[in-house]
Amino acid sequence: MSNFTELDSYLFGQGTHYDIYKKLGAHIQMRKNTKGVCFNVWAPNAEKVYVIGEFNNWNETSHEMERVEPEGMGVYELFIPKVQKGSLYKYLIITKDGRKLYKADPYANYAELRPGTASAVTDIDHFVWSDSEWMDHRRSIGKDEVYEQPMTIYEVHSGSWKRHPGREDDGFYSYHDLEKSLIKYVKDMGYTHIELMGILEYPYDGSWGYQVTGYYAPTSRYGTPEEFAHFVNECHKNHIGVILDWVPAHFPKDAHGLAEFDGSPLYEYADPKKGEHPDWGTKIFDYGKNEVKNFLIGSALMWIEHYHIDGLRVDAVASMLYLDYGKQPGQWIPNKYGDNKNLEAIEFFKHINTLILGRNPGTVMIAEESTAWPKVTGPVEEDGLNFSYKWNMGWMHDFLDYMKLDPYFRKNNHYKMTFAMTYNESEKYILVLSHDEVVHLKCSMLNKMPGLEDDKFRNLMAGYAFMMGHPGKKLLFMGQDFAQAQEWSEARELDWYLLENPNHQKISKWMKELLHIYKRNRCLYELDSSWDGFEWINANDADRSIFSFIRKSKDGKNNLLFVINFTPVERPDYRVGVPKKKTYKLILNSEDPKFFGSDENREVSYKAVKSECDGREYSFAYPLPGYGVAVFKY
Repeated sequence: MSNFTELDSYLFGQGTHYDIYKKLGAHIQMRKNTKGVCFNVWAPNAEKVYVIGEFNNWNETSHEMERVEPEGMGVYELFIPKVQKGSLYKYLIITKDGRKLYKADPYANYAELRPGTASAVTDIDHFVWSDSEWMDHRRSIGKDEVYEQPMTIYEVHSGSWKRHPGREDDGFYSYHDLEKSLIKYVKDMGYTHIELMGILEYPYDGSWGYQVTGYYAPTSRYGTPEEFAHFVNECHKNHIGVILDWVPAHFPKDAHGLAEFDGSPLYEYADPKKGEHPDWGTKIFDYGKNEVKNFLIGSALMWIEHYHIDGLRVDAVASMLYLDYGKQPGQWIPNKYGDNKNLEAIEFFKHINTLILGRNPGTVMIAEESTAWPKVTGPVEEDGLNFSYKWNMGWMHDFLDYMKLDPYFRKNNHYKMTFAMTYNESEKYILVLSHDEVVHLKCSMLNKMPGLEDDKFRNLMAGYAFMMGHPGKKLLFMGQDFAQAQEWSEARELDWYLLENPNHQKISKWMKELLHIYKRNRCLYELDSSWDGFEWINANDADRSIFSFIRKSKDGKNNLLFVINFTPVERPDYRVGVPKKKTYKLILNSEDPKFFGSDENREVSYKAVKSECDGREYSFAYPLPGYGVAVFKY
């Protein structure tokens, strides 16, 4: 009896076989009291398909696969007795024109360590999870309640976070090593989530995992699938969510990968004007083909449902939405209406986001989308794409442009720090300072800052405070929370030795304090996309480059006032307008000696008096230092 039934064929052909990874690929089974492995692969245009591997000494003709019914589906199957877990294999595909293609299994759950390119037999069904408390809570979160949860994301490239010195191999930290050290670090700092780059298997380290060949396999660079599951399990037990980068936009042309898988453009669009990215040298998935959509949807569901992943950050969304993305005139084909929208990719996003968020309450789908495409996080009923969040690239560019300026010139660019609030309600946003901003001659966050060393650190402190106070969830790339000096490179670990330097220690303590203040105060995350949760006190103090604003909780009982000075000029006579005649308690002060100040005796309580300031009836005086940050609770 075939492993792949008529019902499987029907659902796969409709693009709705949501557990497809349990049928295609290599699965350890018992047949007629014999343990072995059942191999299934989709290759409808192949002439013949063979399984070759360690178990048959890579013999090219000894194990021919059979087409299963209905034949038109093009699924091949072969059960091979006594094949062991860990055994390496590939599919040898004979094309209709007689070529031999040696392909890794698109549905493999494990792969040979690069530079090897074979797939590996494994069993992912027997891991015992113990994160029920986390998962029960996740399922209890309502659709709209998701947006009221705290979210501060620590973006991590596992291969360069830390490394073992002196090892002959790459010295990568394993999933087990990361479990012991990364979780502790993230928990101590106060982040709520880890976002992992480069977990889906990929061949070339320098792609950082954005050119995927194994959409169903955690990379073998850091260990086994079971060890990856254990890492996620431990994150959850420590109340840390896990987000993965997921890349449905394109795939590489590596010979063992998906490109022309059965001798024909199977996974990619057939026409190169639709099926290739000229700039990236990669193939574009055919979103009009049900089986291809099913391949991608099945991958996303496996990570979320099998590996308990809490969300996917979908890479390069804009490249999927626009047919002319990265292309010159003549390199692309308009849609049936004559414009540049990829209608099939739009429907794909509506389908997958609705499906995943509907089946998995409490999870998130995050779009890295860099254009002004409307309603990325809007509901399908209003022609939205139904993502949970969108990276706010506009805020990021404006923020960095402002922060790079000499403070003298900031007064003429004041709007760059206020503009994002004019469109804040249009989407559900995550404010991002990601890996893309600290590589390839872009400088680290510290070295983007103007001035000499002390000025750089104080600028960075002020910038991080503004980011943490501004509406939107947060993402910060590893190393930037202790002011990594070098640009990031995947080829080396972060410069942890910098934490022996007092200035780097202080910026780390500052970021930790900000993260814990964020988690303790509902006003900083409950109403991120509504003016009900934010109010400018003074958005127009351009001459002094000072920003003052309030974050408000739903019940009005947990409110914070932020005052941030973006010049080195002290304002001993500073006065800030406030909405109520209350006592305002200073909870964060950049002049605290544990940060960069020397003010040990600053008052903690400030009582508002009836004195007009900033258009308010009440105000209080606070001596504001150069690059000073003050956060008050009321």
